[in-house]
Amino acid sequence: MKVLYVASEAVPFCKTGGLADVAGSLPKALRLEGVDIRVIMPKFGKIGNEFRQNMEHIYSGEINVSWRSKFVGVDKYELDGVTYYFVDNEEYYNREGFYGYDDDAERFSFFCRAVLNLLPVIDFWPDVINSNDWHASLISVFLKLEHMGDERYQNIKTMLTIHNLKYQGVFPKDVMGDVLGLDWKYFNNGDLEFYDAVNFMKGGIIYSDFISTVSRTYAQEIQYEFFGEHLDGLLRSRHDDLYGIVNGLDYDRYNPLTDKNLFETYDIESSDRKRDNKEQLQTFLGLPKNRRIPMVALISRLVEAKGLDLIVRMMDEILQHEEIQFVMIGTGDKVYEDWFKGLKWRFPTQVSTNILFDNTLAQRIYAAADIFLMPSSYEPCGIGQLIAMRYGAIPVARETGGLKDTIQQYDKYTGLGNGFLFANINAHDMMYALKRALSAYENPEIWSQIVKNAMETDYSWSESAKEYKKLYEKLMAK
Repeated sequence: MKVLYVASEAVPFCKTGGLADVAGSLPKALRLEGVDIRVIMPKFGKIGNEFRQNMEHIYSGEINVSWRSKFVGVDKYELDGVTYYFVDNEEYYNREGFYGYDDDAERFSFFCRAVLNLLPVIDFWPDVINSNDWHASLISVFLKLEHMGDERYQNIKTMLTIHNLKYQGVFPKDVMGDVLGLDWKYFNNGDLEFYDAVNFMKGGIIYSDFISTVSRTYAQEIQYEFFGEHLDGLLRSRHDDLYGIVNGLDYDRYNPLTDKNLFETYDIESSDRKRDNKEQLQTFLGLPKNRRIPMVALISRLVEAKGLDLIVRMMDEILQHEEIQFVMIGTGDKVYEDWFKGLKWRFPTQVSTNILFDNTLAQRIYAAADIFLMPSSYEPCGIGQLIAMRYGAIPVARETGGLKDTIQQYDKYTGLGNGFLFANINAHDMMYALKRALSAYENPEIWSQIVKNAMETDYSWSESAKEYKKLYEKLMAK
């Protein structure tokens, strides 16, 4: 089985979000399942020199972008047994950032067209092309509209994986002719039209053979209006071809026994050393040193979708009535950044506010925390809860998307469960779930069992890779 995995970013080359973690981990796991998988992505200027200097340049040429011709190059790099290809065009990709430019429609439609046009160059004819998110969604469109006259392309199947439906690649409709070079009939018939604009994601959903998402629950949720971002009707019409596979976690990268970022390494057999991490983090952050006090952590982008309004509504009351420490790290909307700074000012001995992005500090917080707060209003999959459980921090989360699929409510009667869930987008419900967790924390025997349950839960990529392989096989048989 041959699979070409198409993504706009991948760890360790570049990262802005969870897509990069998936694109850097899933292909490795699929290779271990016997899949001949290769990854292709843009050659962004922010990719480190340690990688750029060791890439093999294999092609230089040109590709048409509507009425004009543009340079295209291809570089190759081997990592962990997986071949990565990088589509090069300095005009489009040698910039300070990755996304958010006025010509994003041109940059990423160029990338999609290049992926298909360069298959003869890399001499890799996949059985399946697995595209990811809107940046790569036009591959399915271009394949069907521009390459079906070439028998080499006719048996290629396509799957679009949606990591977050909120981001769809919506652009003014004049990109149809000036950028995409497609006949207006594909706009007028609704294939690409979206409220009188062009929607890359919509085109990908219509033209892909299968659609997948990053959790089973999210695959169901996006067929409803609340989560569907105006595409719920289209997704309901494709429900027979819509699948959900929960993301995994790279257990080599996220391992408390080998993580060099931690003050003290530990595993499930030496989890008491987790409290050593707590003490040293308390000293590092200037909090009172207390081995027994429950530490509640928030590691998040500071945006509304992460359920921060629930925290804003209830955290003062919680801190007034509960003997806890609250540690947060993240950046985002200024209104939330300022609020967390104010929380630190109001509770200087209980709160540590860290408005920054620092991977080392984030890992230290995972290792030190007892409870991990994740009250998202929606969460396609989520990686924070997976890392938290791997490091023995028990999630308190809203029952949505991947959170629902990966966190099992603790049951005091059976001793089963690895976290605490609440269903409604309601600040009091979040508070009551947190109080249930704090009550369990007061009993060391019970808490040790919950931590053991969490750390023993297997969310490595192994099982998810097997599901992806089965889905590819089903797609090839279609």
